[in-house]
Amino acid sequence: MDRALEEIEFLALSPNRIAVLNALRDAPATRRELGAATGASQPTLGRILRDFDDRNWIVRTAEGYDVTATGRLVAAGFTDLREIVETELTLRDVVAWLPTDEMDFDLLALRDATITVPSQTRPGAPVSRVTDTIRGAETVRIVSHAFNERSLETIHRHVRENGQRFEGIFSTAAIDALADEPSLSDRLRELLETDRAEVRVFDGDVPHAVTIADDVLSLMVRDDDGVLQAALDTDNEQVRTWGEDLHERYWERARPLEAADLE
Repeated sequence: MDRALEEIEFLALSPNRIAVLNALRDAPATRRELGAATGASQPTLGRILRDFDDRNWIVRTAEGYDVTATGRLVAAGFTDLREIVETELTLRDVVAWLPTDEMDFDLLALRDATITVPSQTRPGAPVSRVTDTIRGAETVRIVSHAFNERSLETIHRHVRENGQRFEGIFSTAAIDALADEPSLSDRLRELLETDRAEVRVFDGDVPHAVTIADDVLSLMVRDDDGVLQAALDTDNEQVRTWGEDLHERYWERARPLEAADLE
């Protein structure tokens, strides 16, 4: 086996080794302090520290133990690798449908994203998740190829009753679908009558379904047949900035919704 891979395996096979190296990366520590910080027993710590000393990853100091420059390098690199793999595991089941070609941010920004998928008992779980982010938000912005009934009803209620601010951009097909349902088109008309809601129509393809509710961005993920597969949401600043820029680009190219569009 490649020596580098052997060293990666050496660390990966022991959570205690990783914990000790990261603890020393933060600050020098005694064996007692390392035991309290990692939960490792003193015999285990003795073996780990000897192994690290053999590799020149640590040095003894008056304060106990400290990492060397190479020890810090290894700790940082292993942490980066771990974060990459954690992100891949988070996105593994939905990456095929993500608009990655248009995402101008590092995918690591999605490491802590919440993925909500439909199930037999909760087929509408993704829609419910997005609706939950809308409730209580002061400002909601949407750019989407569809405007589902639950989101419309939630926004309608919170704009009219709670002073929520709404800016939505939808495809012509989405507006046509609402116009065909009298109860939904009535709600949309009532929404437009307030001074806190603006809706625009984009005369073209809108491949996205992005909702930004205050600091949370939600992305509805559909397969090639248009079947909803998941909802992804995150409060990561990089991702939210991407969504805000996307909304702004479509907003500038869209036209205000007219009453005639709902006839």
